[in-house]
Amino acid sequence: MRSLIWTAALIAVGCASAAKPIPSERKQERRATQKELATFEAPGLVIGEFPLAAKNAIVDGDTIRVQGLDSTLRILAIDAEETFKHETERRAYEAGWDKYLKDQRGTSPHPVKMATPLGDEAKVFAQHFFDGVSTVRLERDHPKEVRDYYNRYLAYVMVQKDGKWLNYNVECVRAGYAPYFTKYGYSRRFHDEFVAAENEARAAKRGIWDPTKQHYPDYDERKVWWDARAEFIQKFETEAADKDNYIELTNIDVPERLEKFLGKQVVILGAISEVKLGDTGPTLVMLSRRRGNDFPLVFFDKDVFAASHVANHVGEYIRVKGYVSKYEDATRGRTQIQIKIDVPDQIVLP
Repeated sequence: MRSLIWTAALIAVGCASAAKPIPSERKQERRATQKELATFEAPGLVIGEFPLAAKNAIVDGDTIRVQGLDSTLRILAIDAEETFKHETERRAYEAGWDKYLKDQRGTSPHPVKMATPLGDEAKVFAQHFFDGVSTVRLERDHPKEVRDYYNRYLAYVMVQKDGKWLNYNVECVRAGYAPYFTKYGYSRRFHDEFVAAENEARAAKRGIWDPTKQHYPDYDERKVWWDARAEFIQKFETEAADKDNYIELTNIDVPERLEKFLGKQVVILGAISEVKLGDTGPTLVMLSRRRGNDFPLVFFDKDVFAASHVANHVGEYIRVKGYVSKYEDATRGRTQIQIKIDVPDQIVLP
């Protein structure tokens, strides 16, 4: 992010030298915006107040853009259904709702995301909600939970209406355009509000809870799956409360903490993003951090790998106990921090 800001600043300087001078007020506004955007990388609960993007601010029911930021925001604790973005999706839907649902699910053991009419409705709801709003206040759920796997900033979006601040995330659930989304953990700050909002929407049969509308038919199945993951995460965080060597890989300070524990034992929580089977070398189980920068668990023993059963849990959270080590990859000219798995008991599955 810092590199993007510096690049933007250098481009701005170059353009300014070749064009007419920018009025001092615009310069001050630009400096203020850049200063605020830099806070996205600093740990803390309150990120700051930002103007909505001038164009295409509302991407869908759970994704928005703020001015001056290239990356979208991933709105916390909600998961609105997908909008129809491609002609192929629309044609598949028009072939018949029941067939569309069956084809989209396919053989997946878990419910899947897909475009639905309720996804389009959720986007319209968001557009109406933010209509007339020029500035939003962005807040985090945890001081160190800054970005998601796809590098999107994680945020609660607060909007001032009629003299009071409203939490869009909660209001979207209350309106029935998203469930309380716990797949990546319970909300630490607004759990009770989300539960109450979802119960209200269910009772009133709003949006996704309206049986007469076309939406995902399997929310009860989704909730069981998501809540099981949330319980697994919550148990880890409860145990980690007074232990410095318990590390969640989604925290922004993970690289520094892992360096601190080189040669020492840690307990790590992370989701499996990929399994790289080694024919001649070790098998790597990659735990999600950022796309292209995941954390490796190294299995030199194929029997240990098989006995750990991690291959059946791709996409799910696991706990890992082990000693942090550093591997010097001479062929690629880089250093890799990792944990070597010697016995299956080092891994706890959900």
